[in-house]
Amino acid sequence: MNGPEIRELHAMEEFATASHLYAGIWGTDAAGPPVSAEVMRALSHAGNYVAGAYEDGRLVGASVAFFGDPIATTLHSHITGASMGRGIGLALKLHQRQWALARGLKRITWTYDPLIRRNAYFNLVKLGARPEEYLTSFYGAMDDAINGGDESDRVLTAWDLTAPTETPEPGNASAGLAGAAHALRNRGGRPETAPADAATVLIDLPDDIEALRRQDPGAARAWRLAVRHTLGALLAEGAHVIGFHDRRSYVVHRTPTSTA
Repeated sequence: MNGPEIRELHAMEEFATASHLYAGIWGTDAAGPPVSAEVMRALSHAGNYVAGAYEDGRLVGASVAFFGDPIATTLHSHITGASMGRGIGLALKLHQRQWALARGLKRITWTYDPLIRRNAYFNLVKLGARPEEYLTSFYGAMDDAINGGDESDRVLTAWDLTAPTETPEPGNASAGLAGAAHALRNRGGRPETAPADAATVLIDLPDDIEALRRQDPGAARAWRLAVRHTLGALLAEGAHVIGFHDRRSYVVHRTPTSTA
């Protein structure tokens, strides 16, 4: 089976279709989509990235990105939405990568909710991107179907475009985890934190945070705070996320401090 056709969008009709697609994915009212057709029009006209994925002539995914800081080196990917399970999101990201490289850019950044396991796996393992900064309640409280009224903590993630696209999946391997300690463990669906002074630290995620927000908002809130206080604190102190183990745990490595 051939992959989707990916191409840049330029017409208002295309932007309107993409806006409607976003509203459906995020479960918002059609009058208040995550990105409006007018904003996409302005970004595209100014030379930024607005692209769509098509299957049999039907729009099934879209991505919007704009130039970021540092100037002339970075593209910031603001939103990518696609039908799940058919490789559409990956096709969009690879097209975005080629678009950026053709313009001499060296990295793409974006934010994502660190509690969503499939996004963490996709970003860290499939693409090889790495979180750089924890952003607390970045957009404030969000009431769409995905965020469910939760605070919008995000991690700023960077994709090094100079690295090879075909990378191993170290985040899923057990090698290199000897001596690792759990700072946050999924214990029967609830977060359990523990002191962890090891050089390599594991941070578990809930099985399905989106379902948990609907079924048990208290547990979802507990997970939000636990990940904020563990992953957020580690990134703030200069630690690095180096992988995603067993599709459920961030692998975080502390940089040794000099005693001299």
